Amino acid sequence: MRGSATDPTSAPGHRRARRTAGALAAAALLLPLLGAAPSDARSDEDRLQQAFASASAKYHVPLSVLLGVSYLQSRWDAHGGAPSVSAGYGPMHLTDAHTAIARTARHSDGTGDARGDTARAALHPDTKVPENSELPPRLKTLPKAAGLTGLSAERLRTDPGANVAGGAALLAAEQKDLGEPLSADPAEWYGAVARFSGADDSGTAAAYANDVYEVMRTGEQRTTDAGQQVVLTAQPDLAPDTAQLEKSGLRTVSADGTECPKSVSCQWIPAPYEEFGNNDYGNHDVGDRPASQSIRYIVIHDTEGTWDGVLKLVQDPTYVSWNYTLRSTDGLIAQHVKAKDVAWHAGNWYINAKSIGLEHEGFLAAPDAWYTEAMYRASARLVRYLAAKYRIPLNRQHILGHDNVPGPTTSAIPGMHTDPGPFWDWRHYFELLGHPFRNAAGRSGGLVTIRPDYEANQPEYTGCVTKDEPCAAHGSSEVRLYSDHNEDSALIKDVGLHKNADSTIDVNDVGSRASTGQQFAVAGHYRDWTAIWYLGQKAWFKNPKKHRTAVNASGYVVTPKPGLDSVPVYGRAYPEASAYPAEVPAQAVSPLPYTLPKGQKYVVGDKVPGEYYYAVTFTTDSHRVVAGKDLYYEIQFGHRVAFVRAADVQVVRSRR
Repeated sequence: MRGSATDPTSAPGHRRARRTAGALAAAALLLPLLGAAPSDARSDEDRLQQAFASASAKYHVPLSVLLGVSYLQSRWDAHGGAPSVSAGYGPMHLTDAHTAIARTARHSDGTGDARGDTARAALHPDTKVPENSELPPRLKTLPKAAGLTGLSAERLRTDPGANVAGGAALLAAEQKDLGEPLSADPAEWYGAVARFSGADDSGTAAAYANDVYEVMRTGEQRTTDAGQQVVLTAQPDLAPDTAQLEKSGLRTVSADGTECPKSVSCQWIPAPYEEFGNNDYGNHDVGDRPASQSIRYIVIHDTEGTWDGVLKLVQDPTYVSWNYTLRSTDGLIAQHVKAKDVAWHAGNWYINAKSIGLEHEGFLAAPDAWYTEAMYRASARLVRYLAAKYRIPLNRQHILGHDNVPGPTTSAIPGMHTDPGPFWDWRHYFELLGHPFRNAAGRSGGLVTIRPDYEANQPEYTGCVTKDEPCAAHGSSEVRLYSDHNEDSALIKDVGLHKNADSTIDVNDVGSRASTGQQFAVAGHYRDWTAIWYLGQKAWFKNPKKHRTAVNASGYVVTPKPGLDSVPVYGRAYPEASAYPAEVPAQAVSPLPYTLPKGQKYVVGDKVPGEYYYAVTFTTDSHRVVAGKDLYYEIQFGHRVAFVRAADVQVVRSRR
């Protein structure tokens, strides 16, 4: 943390009229590429497209199927031969867990207080991720591809062209195993695509295959991380033979008990609500949301561990909990805690009581342990579903990273978690959510939305593997903030995180970073630099005209009321003392070590009442939601959100 299945026979069209149309479409895609110039005359930017065409021809897999599967695996990126978090290599995400997985899950260190409530002591269990049992087939597809192609495992890991050939060989093998012909019609490959996912249940396999065919219908084109131009031509009338899944041999898993959209595969693996030890319990609290209190946030985490180990942890009553876990290889979702209940995941009890937590298989400090497109898409579908159900706005003040959750008190700030970190692609994620970050105002709008080009934006970080040592270069969602308009000036200070010490470029140091989608009030311009108000300071970031790292916006901001030199900033919106009934201990309204000075402006999120969920016993008869009369505004104050009392500030329209 630091650092229900789709019906496989329900797709329209089934077998009608798709054989000839699909075959013609496949032929149209193949002909220009198969007649291309020899390899020594190809442009560097076209090599991967040619590799797809060659593998398609050699293994008799329709080009659109090969491109569609690869897009859902990696968006055609090669990641320099580095493995994903689920040990997948190259554009086809061929898995080789014996080679790649050699990490200890940091989820198990037991040092964090994910509950974030001083009214009840934090649990620090002596628990460790169990050793991996025998690896499932989904984690060893690369050795199988080596056997089918005769190519070495090393070449399949490091050579994108070889990797594509390995993927094509696997797809052809799955097609033959299903007793299906190596048809030129992409509609005839649904079963093979479903099995390529590695899922061992029909629901997850169908959800994966449906995503692949949706990509094939809509088409895609992009420049990969290696500068390769790849195009998948749209086939809007493509209707796959979903009945093939019936003979796939995959088991059926019930989605009963889950709260998920039908477009994803979801399983119920409950976190235990159990008593243990000396009147203690875990690992979440029973609630009655949204009737008792609203759900206003969705918090994005990464697991800092692999799927099997993390699932065992969330089923440990002495550990913490979260609502959902998402698997990297195929986007499978496991739900653990109902939305009505309060999971212990964010390290801030106010945020926990108002949020739903999603853990994604991944590591924030290992940028090359990348996230698959299958997981991004499953996550986006789940978030869209939850946001619609609970009326959560789809913006960065409500869809938070764990690294955007504020410390509830001054002492908690240094220990707050920093996942999913700078390598989570927020720009792409919000495109999948259907809410892309666009230029929404002129220069006089008064706000900016942070939006660097993820692939091209590669600020230096340290500490991914060894303290103070540089991390591998990688795309990032964040821009670095300076005290003046040049990169030789000091980084912005975070007095809560570092007291009087300087911020650093360590991958876990969020003191001087602004993240994609976050909005800030403009404080100035100087040539290629833009200044924003941030943590009570004027912070500068590079924003050149030819390569913008932010776009213009407008909206509402808060500023201190006239006559006030500054106002306190809080990490939680708790009620005033007089609001608490006699049976509930009053919680301190403790300001953080920051202030919002006069003349500065910060973007407004919600206006909310002070609220506290009292839940410190296993039995629920003593649980209370205390609501006060004091109102707060949530603001984007720094890298993390914060709260100010409505009585201290005025709300004005942003402008320059």
